[in-house]
Amino acid sequence: MSISQPDGSADRLFELGDVQLACGQTIPQARLVYRQFGKLNDERSNLILMPTSYGARPADLAWTVGPVLDPERWCIVIAGQFGNGLSSSPSHGGMGLAEQGWLVQHSDNVAAQKRLLEEQFGVTRLPLIYGWSMGAQQAYQWAVSHPDCVERLCCVCGTARTSVHNKLFCLSLRQALTADPCWNGAGFDGVPEQGLRTFAFIYASWAASQPHYRGMTEPIEQHVEQQWLPHYRRHDPSDLIAMLDTWMAHDVAAGGDLQTALATISARTAVVAGSHDLYFLVDDMSREAEAIADAQFHVLESLLGHRAGNPHSSLPEQQHLRRIVDQLMTS
Repeated sequence: MSISQPDGSADRLFELGDVQLACGQTIPQARLVYRQFGKLNDERSNLILMPTSYGARPADLAWTVGPVLDPERWCIVIAGQFGNGLSSSPSHGGMGLAEQGWLVQHSDNVAAQKRLLEEQFGVTRLPLIYGWSMGAQQAYQWAVSHPDCVERLCCVCGTARTSVHNKLFCLSLRQALTADPCWNGAGFDGVPEQGLRTFAFIYASWAASQPHYRGMTEPIEQHVEQQWLPHYRRHDPSDLIAMLDTWMAHDVAAGGDLQTALATISARTAVVAGSHDLYFLVDDMSREAEAIADAQFHVLESLLGHRAGNPHSSLPEQQHLRRIVDQLMTS
């Protein structure tokens, strides 16, 4: 285990032992990587959980500590989901892909995070779960699976069920990787360079808005090569596929009635949509918010598209998110 102070300067490793997934497969000697910022109080009542988004590692979301979440008041734990390359993933630790019968559900991620909080921190009730994108999906799963454990919920640019249109986006990314000559039908025999490049172009075309790209001065090919491709090339392509499969399978109602499932959420909830988000649309997120008792619905006005919910370099969106969190924490 890495030794780190509560400033989040290093990853920490939580050993889970063998973990059976909902799909029936077992991860041998599973692990969860996380970072901690701020100190846990004596009452163990100030821990905020932030699950990671697609492709993100805890360090990638550390920018939120300070601008959005106050580490002087809160103990903030950023927990890496399975498949992100640091927590247990197909690239290590004996995991496979759907082609071998493997599928990580968000219920599996939540179960691992729950053990982390209980066994490592002695925390059984959370004042807030804050999540963006796939992090918001996990936050919803927490609130439905363990309503007594969650006091507040802030779901930013993410839904409680993956829509058909959003699933189509994920399938196009999966197809980009598996169409590469390095794909052998069950994994990769080498680095799928062309597949990763296609993956980056598809991802970039959805993640930011049309007005955002209209204002761009650099050539779009250069922009994608320099600003997007490195984020995905750092990952093992099997991990990228595993996280896509988790994303596509996400449904807090497990195939049942979504409105009924959302009605079971007892946490005080803020649902935050991005005005130009092409993944998780304002209308979709608004309908889900209406199904949650007394949920606050906010629209983050921004041309950043989906990335408005992860504005590491944009102060206006940071300030808007901070106001939403502060308002929620006083409710």
